[in-house]
Amino acid sequence: MQDPKERRFKPDTDESPAQGADAPPDAWMLSCRGRTLECGDDTVIMGILNITPDSFYDGGRYQHEDEALRRAEVMMAEGAKIIDIGGASSRPRGRVYGAGAMPVSTAEELHRVLPVVRAVGRFLPEAIISVDTYSPRVAEAVLNAGAHMINDITGLQSGPELAIQAAAAGAALVVMHAPGLPGAMPHEMIYGDVVAEVCTFLGEAVEKARNTGVADVIVDPGFGFGKSPQDNLRLIDELSRLRSLHCPILVGLSRKSTIGYVLSHENEPVPVQERLYGSLGAVAAAVVRGAHIVRTHDVRPTVEMLCALEAVLKD
Repeated sequence: MQDPKERRFKPDTDESPAQGADAPPDAWMLSCRGRTLECGDDTVIMGILNITPDSFYDGGRYQHEDEALRRAEVMMAEGAKIIDIGGASSRPRGRVYGAGAMPVSTAEELHRVLPVVRAVGRFLPEAIISVDTYSPRVAEAVLNAGAHMINDITGLQSGPELAIQAAAAGAALVVMHAPGLPGAMPHEMIYGDVVAEVCTFLGEAVEKARNTGVADVIVDPGFGFGKSPQDNLRLIDELSRLRSLHCPILVGLSRKSTIGYVLSHENEPVPVQERLYGSLGAVAAAVVRGAHIVRTHDVRPTVEMLCALEAVLKD
């Protein structure tokens, strides 16, 4: 298999699924409980706000409501439109992260996220609030508290209940590809064609969501979840194939282990604190390939990079 350091991102060709009479639209107007989110010419920034002690990069920084609110204020001022609040780390087990994240009870997850959802809704009314959860009970509670979007990293593998909650509230729903549920997910899988398998999985998740009445679905290929660095880089390189799903595409590449691998020195991945520039390069490639929403820890650098990139592409 080709060393990911030797890969080069090639321009899209005429054979891209985005070409032809059945091409998907280039822009969507999503309704998030009455709030309009335009995914089109300008890339949408989703700022990560982890209310956890053990997330791989920012665990423990924003566990208190006032700290979390201040961080949300900063990210909104820097250009985020969506604040993605998470109360249970999805850090996978395996050779990179060891035992992975510890399981979190529903009660504890609600204890972490509900006050922050309410505070952001009260003090930052312009923010679109997303909650990163795969628990139907948590989804119901945060939607009742004012959340506009649910971000499900399991792609509805546990059943339709979470989608039913989103549909009833008129919320948008993110479905992500993952080869298993948290706690039982293999660190890496062997794929025949990783892009085709991700597309198939996400297509089925979108259909499940639509069947429950969810009007606005966003797809996420799940970089770093059960995928090797080579798989992740190929997904970026061929991201335009996901446009065949006719949904906005979200990418979460921020400071992930694949970036550390690409930047490695003497076969040692660079630490998470040194992955900013590599993350920005990968995000730029993903946006060129068709990403509409970027989920990031680093809002201002991402916004500035995309501002320059989009100015060049529009010129």
